[in-house]
Amino acid sequence: MKAYFLAACLATIALPSVAAEPAAPRLGTGYLKSGPLPDSFAPPPPAPGSAALARDEEGAKAALTLRGGPRWTLATADADLLSPKATATFSCTLGVAIGPDTTPRLDRLLRRTIADFGMSTSAIKHRYARPRPFMVNGQPTCTPDWEPMLRKDGSYPSGHSAIGYGWGLVLAELRPDIAPALVARGRAFGDSRRVCNVHWLSDTEEGRLAATVVFARLNADRTFQKDMKAARKDIARAKARPTGCDSEAAALTQGVPQP
Repeated sequence: MKAYFLAACLATIALPSVAAEPAAPRLGTGYLKSGPLPDSFAPPPPAPGSAALARDEEGAKAALTLRGGPRWTLATADADLLSPKATATFSCTLGVAIGPDTTPRLDRLLRRTIADFGMSTSAIKHRYARPRPFMVNGQPTCTPDWEPMLRKDGSYPSGHSAIGYGWGLVLAELRPDIAPALVARGRAFGDSRRVCNVHWLSDTEEGRLAATVVFARLNADRTFQKDMKAARKDIARAKARPTGCDSEAAALTQGVPQP
């Protein structure tokens, strides 16, 4: 799949409504030199009439009840991957204010992996071209400006989920003492796409699988390992602490999907 379309689903949310379709931002260059994962990596999305599709539909229906509430607000924030505050998503879980000014080497590491994790799903998206929930149920998304582009970009698997879960795995390696919490936040990051009405539950689950494969490949990359060491020092030296964590924790308890 062309990077143009994947970039659409990774777009920043802080954009004004305009008549013309917004230009797609660039994802940058990742660590891995090879391209997306092969399209044989994931099984097909749930078939019509299957129990798996019924589960997806139930998950989408449940997500609509969260619109306008705290979980919807958090999901809207999680949709932002390219603004200066994007990497702060994991600040509360890490206990450190992540950002270009507070943890510059960690921030650069996470931003560089966006291309690796996000583009890992592109070939599979192109193969299945699955319609997104908002295209089926006709309900709004949390990023309305990007709906025209999202209509052109397959729903399965979720690139956002791959990135969020991948970031959770990266941070869990940096702080193994709180690994369960970091990985759980990565899972919730992906589920924010269901809450936003732009991905089905199975899309986010396959995104996590893609992230796991990419993370294994990243750990064999010398540059990535070098940057991990630098990021670990950033975390150890960081003094700035995140704010608003009680509100985030409360929002994360809403609308949690069942296994």
